Amino acid sequence: MTLVDQLTRDEGLRLHPYTDTAGKLTIGIGRNLTDDGISEPEAELLLSNDIAVASSRLEEAFPWTSGLDDVRRAALINMTFNMGVGGLAEFKLFLAAAQVGNWTEARNQMLDSAWATEVGPRAVRLAIQIETGEFQ
Repeated sequence: MTLVDQLTRDEGLRLHPYTDTAGKLTIGIGRNLTDDGISEPEAELLLSNDIAVASSRLEEAFPWTSGLDDVRRAALINMTFNMGVGGLAEFKLFLAAAQVGNWTEARNQMLDSAWATEVGPRAVRLAIQIETGEFQ
């Protein structure tokens, strides 16, 4: 038995946030999110894991994206991260233009969407990134 074993047994492992007996938002093995939150390195680790998941889901749904340059693929991962692969799949005209490398039309389709209105400057930056192949 180790301290980790004891704490796991006593606190339990919960992979989704829950409210503990003291009314604190908690996750994992007793992590008090209400009072302690997470550290910057933990946030960066979560982000790294989430990027890997978004990337994998993107490539699974749209295998052709693996052939894109890193910058345009990053824009698609960013969109997947934001709205999920199901949300991205709704961008049929954008995806069709991107698949054939028509970057101006892809940009236009991105900006002509409810999503662009919703996320504002993010959509503008990503649309420029898609068109130019340069990080924004």
